[in-house]
Amino acid sequence: MSTGLIALLDDVVGLAKVAAASLDDAAGQAAKVGAKAAGVVVDDAAVTPRYVVGFTADRELPIIGRIAVGSLKNKLIVLLPAALVLSLVAPWAITPLLMLGGAFLCYEGAEKVFEAIWPHEAHDGHGAEGIADPQSARQFEESKVNGAIKTDLILSAEIMAITLSAVAAEVSSFWMQALVLAIVGAGITVAVYGAVALIVKADDAGLSLAQNDRPVSSIFGLRRPSAVAPGGVDRLLRPLTQGLGRGLVYGMPIFLKLLSLVGTAAMLWVGGGIIIHGLEGYGFEELGHAIHDAAAAVGHALPAGAAVIEWLVAAAMAGIFGLVLGALLIPLVHRVVMPAFAMLRRKRGSVAETASSDRPQRAD
Repeated sequence: MSTGLIALLDDVVGLAKVAAASLDDAAGQAAKVGAKAAGVVVDDAAVTPRYVVGFTADRELPIIGRIAVGSLKNKLIVLLPAALVLSLVAPWAITPLLMLGGAFLCYEGAEKVFEAIWPHEAHDGHGAEGIADPQSARQFEESKVNGAIKTDLILSAEIMAITLSAVAAEVSSFWMQALVLAIVGAGITVAVYGAVALIVKADDAGLSLAQNDRPVSSIFGLRRPSAVAPGGVDRLLRPLTQGLGRGLVYGMPIFLKLLSLVGTAAMLWVGGGIIIHGLEGYGFEELGHAIHDAAAAVGHALPAGAAVIEWLVAAAMAGIFGLVLGALLIPLVHRVVMPAFAMLRRKRGSVAETASSDRPQRAD
């Protein structure tokens, strides 16, 4: 074998090692920055199941699959290029945009708290189960999927902004930033909608287990049981599997409510923390220092598990700040932002109608 070929193989091995190390670095960075987006991820998982309420069981997973594909497109096709362009052209804008997203999270969290205390009247109309016309049912499903993808776009934008802010501070390579953003976007999408699929189908699985008196011979309901009497192992495990099934059926509504509460708290904590850290970056450090000092004082007073207690206190205070800020933003959004968007939408509609009416009609 010639020395040139040996040198080439050495170069290939060296490049492979560099590539492997780069992938390891990217995976490590993705795990680190993905954890910072945990609050938005939890809320995303808490929000999505409501989009399949009212549909038959056979449509639940296809709808979740369509929303997941739309979420992946949002992150990788729309938001990833925009984030990379922003990091190249206007890196100074990352912090203001991140704070704007944090304010949105505070508003959303406070709105959910407000809704829980003073429920609004429902304006959703009838559900899918009341639609007899197949065409109307398809239109209803399309509207639900499109609404979910639009909501996901906002949450995904916040996830990508959080990721970009962390990546820009620790990774200088443009392509490494792109790789980390792609890994975080794809990984969070798979994790969120995989969890949503399990949550949505958990009650169906529980019902199947609760009704199955031959858990072993039917392989937990995946195979039609034989006509013979249940065996000894079936009789032994039946109370366990049927109890588990009933627990899933009765427990999933409670779990979804708890998940919604955790999602709301996470939104307020993450949103408030983003605003506080952003203010520190612009020289307004008093609030951040006060929260840190208060958390440290509580940690010193309770030395057992001081680190965890400090984190809990800091997160709780950031969440309270986020709740107060969100409560202040509610009237601003409802009385200024929403009417402005509605007026802009009406103007666009009138312009489109005028352009359509001005078009020359083709003679038949």
